[in-house]
Amino acid sequence: MKLTRYTDYALRALIYLAAHDGGLVSIRQIAEAHRISQNHLMKIVQDLGHAGFVETVRGRHGGLRLARPANEITIGQVVRHTEADESLVDCSTCRIAEGCGLPSVIAQAREAFMVVLDQCRLTDVAKTPHAFQHLFIA
Repeated sequence: MKLTRYTDYALRALIYLAAHDGGLVSIRQIAEAHRISQNHLMKIVQDLGHAGFVETVRGRHGGLRLARPANEITIGQVVRHTEADESLVDCSTCRIAEGCGLPSVIAQAREAFMVVLDQCRLTDVAKTPHAFQHLFIA
């Protein structure tokens, strides 16, 4: 399964927030650290906020942080939220769809993929923030 850039950026933002262990960071910091569009990231972070992954703090010393502990957020939850189209193959126009067994095989493979992502927590992928945190320093 190929994840969209939207999901990629959402995961990068969440990993960045997890690496900062509850400290407030700005969208600009995340965008600069990952060299991604600040405008695009703003939309993604807003969506992550509505979904309960990110909390925003307004004001002069405001910023973003995880809305709940990183060990309570699974990669599967994030991928399910950000990936609108769950189908890997569109069989709607296929001439052999009626008798083909491929869709069920693909569905099983996707489910196995999601099982692995459901077992992985944000803390698992950001478990050694000190190993990459220096990359986030401008």
